[in-house]
Amino acid sequence: MRIEDAQEMMREVYWDRDRKRGIKGTLQRTREELVELGDAILEMEGSKEIEEEIADVFAWLCSLANLLDIDVAEAFYNKYPDTCSKCKQCPCICPDE
Repeated sequence: MRIEDAQEMMREVYWDRDRKRGIKGTLQRTREELVELGDAILEMEGSKEIEEEIADVFAWLCSLANLLDIDVAEAFYNKYPDTCSKCKQCPCICPDE
């Protein structure tokens, strides 16, 4: 599945609920899912739990982008056009942070 397909699927399945919840409510749910992902990683839960939390974060991000009328794939590829967004190289040659 491509990014575009995932975002469209989220729109088809959840648009009415997302619209009712609004941007602030959806942003809050996205934050909560990101915390759950962080907890799963830090607690070193099984890879299945981590995979599910990554999927949840991505799904909520797509819902948020739908409400903001942002094409996730376009935004991603504009920012990361097969190179590092800072040094513009592949592989990245930026100094370690």
